[in-house]
Amino acid sequence: PRTQLASGSARGSTSPGSCKIPKILPLFLSLQRDAKGQYLFDLLCHHLNLLEKDYFGIRFVDPDKQRHWLEFTKSVVKQLRSQPPFTMCFRVKFYPADPAALKEEITRYLVFLQIKRDLYHGRLLCKTSDAALLAAYILQAEIGDYDSGKHPEGYSSKFQFFPKHSEKLERKIAEIHKTELSGQTPATSELNFLRKAQTLETYGVDPHPCKDVSGNAAFLAFTPFGFVVLQGNKRVHFIKWNEVTKLKFEGKTFYLYVSQKEEKKIILTYFAPTPEACKHLWKCGIENQAFYKLEKSSQVRTVSSSNLFFKGSRFRYSGRVAKEVMESSAKIKREPPEIHRAGMVPSRSCPSITHGPRLSSVPRTRRRAVHISIMEGLESLRDSAHSTPVRSTSHGDTFLPHVRSSRTDSNERVAVIADEAYSPADSVLPTPVAEHSLELMLLSRQINGATCSIEEEKESEASTPTATEVEALGGELRALCQGHSGPEEEQVNKFVLSVLRLLLVTMGLLFVLLLLLIILTESDLDIAFFRDIRQTPEFEQFHYQYFCPLRRWFACKIRSVVSLLIDT
Repeated sequence: PRTQLASGSARGSTSPGSCKIPKILPLFLSLQRDAKGQYLFDLLCHHLNLLEKDYFGIRFVDPDKQRHWLEFTKSVVKQLRSQPPFTMCFRVKFYPADPAALKEEITRYLVFLQIKRDLYHGRLLCKTSDAALLAAYILQAEIGDYDSGKHPEGYSSKFQFFPKHSEKLERKIAEIHKTELSGQTPATSELNFLRKAQTLETYGVDPHPCKDVSGNAAFLAFTPFGFVVLQGNKRVHFIKWNEVTKLKFEGKTFYLYVSQKEEKKIILTYFAPTPEACKHLWKCGIENQAFYKLEKSSQVRTVSSSNLFFKGSRFRYSGRVAKEVMESSAKIKREPPEIHRAGMVPSRSCPSITHGPRLSSVPRTRRRAVHISIMEGLESLRDSAHSTPVRSTSHGDTFLPHVRSSRTDSNERVAVIADEAYSPADSVLPTPVAEHSLELMLLSRQINGATCSIEEEKESEASTPTATEVEALGGELRALCQGHSGPEEEQVNKFVLSVLRLLLVTMGLLFVLLLLLIILTESDLDIAFFRDIRQTPEFEQFHYQYFCPLRRWFACKIRSVVSLLIDT
């Protein structure tokens, strides 16, 4: 099938008085059925004209409303259990430790869009004074200098920068925009925005809702600097990456092993809503620790969630580490790509990007194709949380005894990060398809002769594409994939795999013991260890009463078979 690429674009008024939401069109791709995640990711980065791509990733939601990062070493189709067309989102996966130090402006712009979205959804939490300055930078970057003719009194109230606004905050934003930022170019304002955001306690936080051992709600996150636990409006734990020794999970329980000064060891225990959410939390921790902590990607090792080979999950980070990415970025020598910034639209803080060359074709295949709908740029999922909401969680009756004292023994200051409690606006939403904006709308198409159902969304008429646009975009989309394995089948597969591992280990041990026995009985090695074993009465009895008769019986059978073969 032909590849159809529809670039996202912001169509609509950019004046502060307009309430029209832009039409953001998805990017449609057709992939080979066996295409790996790396191929899809490279395709997107080429479309965006992005070279510093290691900070980004692709995320999707499975039918159980659990978020996942697309693994680049595995087939795209095998990772998706939903029915096509598949909706996936391109967003920042590893936040740069110093976003202002990124080599190319296009990369800084994409990170700026992501952090601005974090601010809008309540993931980047800050005090009122910091919030006003960040919002003023966004205004300056997207509508330019204050103009009394274009910007009437109360113009900042037309824009939605945060989950909640107040008149006092809106006045403060307008005041900073009018008096302090005049003359700044969009690139300068975005750079200042990144420098300010980097200093905040919740910079780079992509929260995972959990509960602690006392049953209190908490948000766990991995940042460029370490592991963070947020409760209320405070940061109750901050563990640097060099202090994290091990990450582990069992069912819904997540363990973090910490080794601090004076050989002080702590184990932090938290409970995720589901086993799938806990596994996702563990995998995110493994990837973040490898990316930020290691010096070289050659140091990356496969990590197991269990101490037993045949039990638990195994995972390995497959990308480059932060230090390698920075070294590679320093070698980039090309003309800076042109950036087409979209104007700021009231009541929405996530414009689209329309830069980069369009791809005209994708290699064809005789196999059935899988059509994937991918939102362009950083028009991502409602990604305030990876996991399903924390509604009800059954905690274990027992846990490590010194966990309770870890909070008081960690000698860590409790940092107040904001005037309000940390509560990401969407952390209780299990799926992105409930998003009120167009970016998450699944287009109604004919799939295998049947009509694919749409998630019913309340869209404003101004933000909904016309039927002509939908038909033009979806033109040749025909999902030819048949069903995927259900949860029950996956459970059976995991059990079979565990049994096979156990059998494999058992057979390996028996083979090693057999080799050792042959060496002891048949070889002439005069080693002290072997000599001591051969001289024991038990071994002599075993050798003459059991091993020698068994050897003669095998020799007799082998001679009989050989004679039979010769006669025939």
